[in-house]
Amino acid sequence: MSVICVAGARPNYMKIKPVMDALERRGAEVVLVHTGQHYDDSMNEVFFRDLGIRPPDRFLGVGSGSHAEQTGRVMTAFEPLLQEVAPDAVVVVGDINSTLACALVTAKAGPLLAHVEAGLRSRDWSMPEEVNRVATDRVSDYLLAPSPDAADNLRAEGYRDDQIHVVGNVMIDTLLANLDRARRSDVLDRYGLTPKEYGLVTLHRPANVDDPAVLAGLLKALGEIAADCPLLLPVHPRAAGRLAELGVPGGVRLVPPAGYLDFIALQDSARVVLTDSGGVQEETTALGVPCVTLRDNTERPITVEQGTNVLAGRDPARIVATTAAVLARPPAARRPELWDGRASERIADVLLEGGTARTRPRPTDMLSTTQHGAARGNINHGSR
Repeated sequence: MSVICVAGARPNYMKIKPVMDALERRGAEVVLVHTGQHYDDSMNEVFFRDLGIRPPDRFLGVGSGSHAEQTGRVMTAFEPLLQEVAPDAVVVVGDINSTLACALVTAKAGPLLAHVEAGLRSRDWSMPEEVNRVATDRVSDYLLAPSPDAADNLRAEGYRDDQIHVVGNVMIDTLLANLDRARRSDVLDRYGLTPKEYGLVTLHRPANVDDPAVLAGLLKALGEIAADCPLLLPVHPRAAGRLAELGVPGGVRLVPPAGYLDFIALQDSARVVLTDSGGVQEETTALGVPCVTLRDNTERPITVEQGTNVLAGRDPARIVATTAAVLARPPAARRPELWDGRASERIADVLLEGGTARTRPRPTDMLSTTQHGAARGNINHGSR
């Protein structure tokens, strides 16, 4: 079986590596396509080195741009490649623009399409990622869900049971495979940190970093928290300019973006993690580290129900109060079922045992327009 695996940005690399490995162990021919959505060293090359990902077979070099520009460039670059390689299947992961672009091209060209992390929903249509997730799921043959709640979302939206496969979380495959290496990192010594005596912060979502008023409020909250627990903030390129303009309060230390192993080490030894990242919510749950999410919603509710994650929103006073409560009494946690390091093996089982049978629903297989609209309105609480 010939499979194209697509990656485009930092959140993809940890997800695609174990899937590629599992498929190649089973004898599949894997072509790694890197769209180039992320392209600088701090967001790209360091992750390939840390994770041991081989150089991509094809690099599309699309670069940055608006959502429309970036999605369109990926589509026009990926279409001739897909025609040339003619794979049996294409695997896309996550919810970035590259995910949606390659999914749309594949759905029209004919190969089977598998979406890793299918069914995640924030119910927040102001998030570009939510649009990407929903649209990618709609055109996919194999919906590879990380947890039962994601599968429930898909069923509520009208997908057939034979499309939906609860396989577990591939992010945790990569985490568990590299945890011992990460714990040998010297990053704490480099920054003069003592385990469990600092907090770790990540900020990158447009809703948090693009609006100066919102970011200023978040920084105010971080400053108050830092009076009790010093904070380390690896600066995402998206936020760098705005942080430089606003300045950061005392107790909040800005450092360059961290590679994968260093970042896992920083999470693992933190007293608390404050983040707007979906992946960090999952990693902290697996590590048992308290997590405060600086968002009003999450597409990963299982990290709240079973993990260490607490939603604090973006109100500064609420963030400070929530973090104080978490520091005083860290939430108990357990690792969700199937977050066991074997999700990629289950994905390989689905793809290779499924062969080349077409599973994308025909129009007659789907709910009627009225039924689907009702289901969609229910799952999104009419927020569209």
